[in-house]
Amino acid sequence: MSTPGPYYLAVQRLFSTFPNSWPGAGLLILRLAAGFSLVAVGTMLDGLGETAALSLRCASLVVAVLLSIGLATPVAGVVNAAIQVGIMLLSKRYDSLSVVAAAVGMALAMLGPGAWSLDAWVFGRKRIV
Repeated sequence: MSTPGPYYLAVQRLFSTFPNSWPGAGLLILRLAAGFSLVAVGTMLDGLGETAALSLRCASLVVAVLLSIGLATPVAGVVNAAIQVGIMLLSKRYDSLSVVAAAVGMALAMLGPGAWSLDAWVFGRKRIV
């Protein structure tokens, strides 16, 4: 029997429960909203160079997928916030959309993915009968 990896132990220590019912539905809605806000990042990259814009679009698409399916949610939430703040600073657009999206990413990193996620399915507490 192999020992669990460090990410497995970190997710179990960070989130002892994966809430379902109404709190789980709320976390699912937050994850989807954060994912859709990252998909909209492509429209905000007008003043950047081609290479920087392409790399930010690819990174935001990967993080959007991770948040939407609920895999590596703590890491994806922090990266979401970093991408939103980075875009806000690089494009010199200080709008409330980026601030709110960054706050949602940090909240997801702190609250966890919820019961309706791949993190809960893979890393959730198991009961041995």
